[in-house]
Order: sequence, then C-alpha cells, then structure tokens
Amino acid sequence: MNTALVGLGVGMALAFAGWFGGFGAFLLVAALGAIGFVAGKFIDGDLDPDEFFRSRSHDRDGAGAGNGNRTRDRDGDHLR
Repeated sequence: MNTALVGLGVGMALAFAGWFGGFGAFLLVAALGAIGFVAGKFIDGDLDPDEFFRSRSHDRDGAGAGNGNRTRDRDGDHLR
C-alpha cells in the first residue's frame, strides 16, 4: 500500500477521534497508532528487537576497565 494512503488513513482516524471523542481520544488513538507502527516494523523485519534491549555499555566483556583510549570492534579486537 502506498505510504501516502496510509498517512491519509491515519490522519483521518486521528481527525475523527479528535472531533467525536475530544483531545483525550485523539491522544489515545495517536499512542495506539504509534505502538502499532512499531509492532508492524518489528513484524516486517525493519527493526531489530536486540537494538532496543542490548546494553549500551562499550565494555561488554569486562576487559575495558582502565584501558585508556583503546576501543574495540564488535568482535572484541582493538581498533587503536
């Protein structure tokens, strides 16, 4: 389906929610739409769940304490 048509449908749904249900319904529809969008991206494979749940620490193997400016790539090899 064309992205413009999907955007049109979402905009119309938000407009109807805002018109008939007020601002609270508008926010609820927007939040549920965002959750559905992210879930759809996971299902399509465009988002990797590991990117959200992986530690952001640069020192995953515990060997980085006091290593100065040295950095490691994904395999643990020193880059500098």
